[in-house]
Amino acid sequence: MKASRIAAAGAAGAAVLVLSSPAFAHVTVQPEGPAAKGGYAVVDFKVPNERDNASTTKLEVSFPTDHPLASVMPEPVAGWTVKVTKSRLDKPLELHGEKIDEAVTKVTWTADGKGIQPGFFQKFPVSVGALPEDADQLVFKAIQTYSNDEVVRWIEVPQEGQEEPDNPAPVLKLSAASEDGHAHDSSDEEASDEARPAATDTAAEEEDSSDGTDTTARVLGIVGIVVGAVGVAYGVLAQRRRAGA
Repeated sequence: MKASRIAAAGAAGAAVLVLSSPAFAHVTVQPEGPAAKGGYAVVDFKVPNERDNASTTKLEVSFPTDHPLASVMPEPVAGWTVKVTKSRLDKPLELHGEKIDEAVTKVTWTADGKGIQPGFFQKFPVSVGALPEDADQLVFKAIQTYSNDEVVRWIEVPQEGQEEPDNPAPVLKLSAASEDGHAHDSSDEEASDEARPAATDTAAEEEDSSDGTDTTARVLGIVGIVVGAVGVAYGVLAQRRRAGA
């Protein structure tokens, strides 16, 4: 009975794994920290290799044109060359008091060597900003090319309340903006510095308390051992007396 239950559970687990595995094979985008509205963030485009007989040799990511980003800076990735494509904007953006009439609309990574081999994935980090304040998410459509010339288009926009499409586009969820809508400035750092001594004192108090607790625990432990030894000796003595009687 137990064996049949284990077999059934194993089969069910395998079925769940098979059904859910494609979800892990999508090209996705995730922030390395907070991606707050109006702020800046570093995001990673995660690209897994879905094929057993080919490597991923190229990735093209289209950046949103409905919410263009004034600053897009890819981080160098070993074994890959990167190309940044800019396009002129119909409505100029303003960044640090300057008007910007063009923005990045596509970033392309091309492998210099073998690329992403079967059984592996690769992250492509990009610094982006300023993130829009009037949107809850950004959609980045991606195209993945394999060494056998196969092309997979991750361009289907997921819709709320509907099943996930077969080839969903990477979606970056934006969190609520901070009070000032930007990264912390020097005043925040000074406040943090002022708070550090208090934190250090608290840590010292906790350490002293911990030392006291450890000492008490040791004493109680020794007393317990002594009491236990006395109990054992008493038991042995009592047994001998019964045997002699």
